[in-house]
Amino acid sequence: MTGDVAHTDVGAYALGLLDGPQRRAFDAHLTACPPCREELAALRGIAAALQGLGPPPAPGRARHAAPRRGRGRVLLGAAAGVALLATALATGAALGDAPPDTGTAALFREARTVAATDPASGVAGAVAVRGRAWGSRVGLRLTRATGPVDCELVAIDRVGRAHAVAGWSVPAAGYGRPGSPRPLLLEGGTALDPGRIARFEIRRSDDGRPLLTLPA
Repeated sequence: MTGDVAHTDVGAYALGLLDGPQRRAFDAHLTACPPCREELAALRGIAAALQGLGPPPAPGRARHAAPRRGRGRVLLGAAAGVALLATALATGAALGDAPPDTGTAALFREARTVAATDPASGVAGAVAVRGRAWGSRVGLRLTRATGPVDCELVAIDRVGRAHAVAGWSVPAAGYGRPGSPRPLLLEGGTALDPGRIARFEIRRSDDGRPLLTLPA
């Protein structure tokens, strides 16, 4: 942490809402905070798309127009903009026809990827893995999955222990199927570094039954 800079400022930074001193402080914070740099990369694509939705006025213009009341409006606008950005990320809201999770899509383009298909169910998946100082960043792409069912992705280490990576719910329409053609695309992480992962498993959350096994 640098001075009064908080990790939660990454949303305001991505939207260009931080004043000069705050922005310089967060620039310094980014050099020493890999998680914030990764989150910023994921946020920037959505922040650019939100510009067309009527962003709050820039801090400089608001101060020129109304030095006292303008400051309050800028803070409210910043809060609204960050909330909108956070909602887009949390809900996976589609902006046009483009997939909003540009950070995970980029991970699949740049990181080592493995894929597998279950011969019995036809469920197909791929994981992308990139080592980080804190462990491994893991992306998942899932298709041919039917629901409703709650699932989880776990990483199995070299001695057979399971480590949670991510969890999600498959709706009745499923993912990557007729009538619901888009795949599930999400991201999680594990404290294991890539060299300690033997394989990945997609499991049912209710009984732990494996639905798909992927090599590491």
